Amino acid sequence: MIYTKKVEDMCKVHQDVHHGCAPIPEEAKWVQAKEVKDISGFTHGIGWCAPQQGCCKLSLNVKEGIIQEALVETIGCSGMTQSAAMAGEILPGLTVLEALNTDLVCDAINTAMRELFLQIVYGRSQSAFSEGGLAIGAGLEDLGKGFRSQVGTIYGTLDKGPRYLEMTDGYITDLGLDADDNIIGYKFVNFGKMMDFIKAGDDANTALEKAKGQYGRFDDAVKVIDPRKQ
Repeated sequence: MIYTKKVEDMCKVHQDVHHGCAPIPEEAKWVQAKEVKDISGFTHGIGWCAPQQGCCKLSLNVKEGIIQEALVETIGCSGMTQSAAMAGEILPGLTVLEALNTDLVCDAINTAMRELFLQIVYGRSQSAFSEGGLAIGAGLEDLGKGFRSQVGTIYGTLDKGPRYLEMTDGYITDLGLDADDNIIGYKFVNFGKMMDFIKAGDDANTALEKAKGQYGRFDDAVKVIDPRKQ
């Protein structure tokens, strides 16, 4: 350790009251986090790339400093999906500090890791007050039964108005309009369910019909349009 001459010539003054770092809530316990292994929690973070053409939602389940589970969801950039595949292989097994300083391939994923790190080391995790935390697999359960990300894709113009293309329900096939051309409902296909039906032995047409649904007052529509063609 190198000290400047100015500091070397100073007299020593005792540091008095010091109670250590403030405890943070972790899995229903108050923890004074002094080392990486003191960090536990399940939480989410959102990141974006420099040109802001895509974003990432990252979910991590950390136990005693080690990432046990990672869910990487990306949208808006074709290259991000490959980056997410690599990050999904890289993250489990790393400490949160290693993950913060590891190239996770995509700027958006790196930024998500930074934001998530800030949450978890300050005790702002989703499982802060859950006794024992969340089980490994909680990230997968966030996707629901169809194991697909919650995606909303809406397009609109001033002249022609909005077009619902995809919602959490699924891929939008038809929009129902009232007499004033207001959207009052829609029909959709849940691709997750459709693939489950196909894997269970149904042919594609049967699976498609079984995976269809509708939302809102679609039955009251006076006009039905295809949002991708009309």
